[in-house]
Amino acid sequence: MTIELTEAVWLEERGVLTLLELSECSGLSERDLRDLVALGALEPIDPASSEWNFAARCIIAARAASRLRHDFELDVPGLALVMSLLDRVAELESELQRLHARVPRMPRMP
Repeated sequence: MTIELTEAVWLEERGVLTLLELSECSGLSERDLRDLVALGALEPIDPASSEWNFAARCIIAARAASRLRHDFELDVPGLALVMSLLDRVAELESELQRLHARVPRMPRMP
């Protein structure tokens, strides 16, 4: 018999996490998170602050980064590149949906 443990985190839109909390939630080290910030893949709420805090939505990106790092054995610069490409794909998909919503559908010819 196999028991599978699942962790759930309730995200509040206005929630804030410290660097340590983000590290614990994501599975990435604090060093990796600092490097991802330096490469522009993650952004703290106030980059100039001595103690970085992150919006709760960063958990999603950080967990995805952790899975990508583990699954594909990526180094941090490669991870940052993949994250930026995935963000760009999401932006393009969103733009495509907006454009499709503006264009009336033409009936198909039989």
